[in-house]
Amino acid sequence: MALKFHAAIHLSLQLSPSPTLFAPSFCKPRKLLKSSVKKTHVCQSSLVDEQQQQISFNEQENQLINALVGIQGRGKSASPQQLNEVGHAVKVLEGLEGVSEPTGSNLIEGRWQLMFTTRPGTASPIQRTFVGVDFFSVFQEVYLRTNDPRVSNIVQFSNAIGELKVEAAATIENGKRILFQFDRAAFSFKFLPFKVPYPVPFRLLGDEAKGWLDTTYLSPSGNLRISRGNKGTTFVLQKKTEPRQRLLSAIWTGTGVLEAINEFIKLNQNVAKDEMELIDGEWQMIWSSQMETDSWIENAGRGLMGKQIVTKNGQLKFVVDILLGVRFSMTGTFV
Repeated sequence: MALKFHAAIHLSLQLSPSPTLFAPSFCKPRKLLKSSVKKTHVCQSSLVDEQQQQISFNEQENQLINALVGIQGRGKSASPQQLNEVGHAVKVLEGLEGVSEPTGSNLIEGRWQLMFTTRPGTASPIQRTFVGVDFFSVFQEVYLRTNDPRVSNIVQFSNAIGELKVEAAATIENGKRILFQFDRAAFSFKFLPFKVPYPVPFRLLGDEAKGWLDTTYLSPSGNLRISRGNKGTTFVLQKKTEPRQRLLSAIWTGTGVLEAINEFIKLNQNVAKDEMELIDGEWQMIWSSQMETDSWIENAGRGLMGKQIVTKNGQLKFVVDILLGVRFSMTGTFV
């Protein structure tokens, strides 16, 4: 297959760039890699079925996952529309019957990855400092069935650098609520043989170091959890993430993108060739393996800027809005 292009600015100046092969990542605005069988979405039904088999999300849980896909900063950069979609999906799940007494279930035990939180800039010290930074991974560990029950918040800077772990002694108040009190914290750096204390005097904070955490929904599969804290914060956490989530996370952090793309493609090998019409529509590029140059025209001609529009009749158009009323476009047809 080949592409034949021509470019125009306001349909008056004809340009003839020499197209080169590139490997961009495009996503439809507000339909970002959503797993749905609808033709307006990216992931085909064969991929959705495989992922659901692997991770066991029900329909309502998938609605929440779909709402979370594409949100950066674990909620810090979410638009009002995205926040409304997540809030609605959260309320739907909280109204369903998940695990009836989460704190009494073994499913709540283990390490959970924080996917979304409300009020990410106003709650705990970890939230104020680290939660909105996509480059870091944020986890919560829950271990209640030990001689020393604990809930810990962890910020993983990278595998090469290390992490910050803030620990709290925990007790179970009822089937949904965990009471906790922060009592120790430390940085663990890979390049140091010892831990660096976190500079917060928990003993002097009194009641400020105490709190509670309600689990308002725990999936029967034990892979999705919704919790609400005493400061009014809502948390969405997962034990396992989908390939599409890992792909976008890799793009936001700028690490392991090609590996995430390869994993995503591997799970999508069963797409029928006659389903190519699923790519019709307007796409915004979010990542490309091809580096930008100092030439604006060259970047636009390679599709490294603006939007890509694919039509049903096999046309491909790159569009870049330059100034108000001035647009650069390059159209091509599949041969």
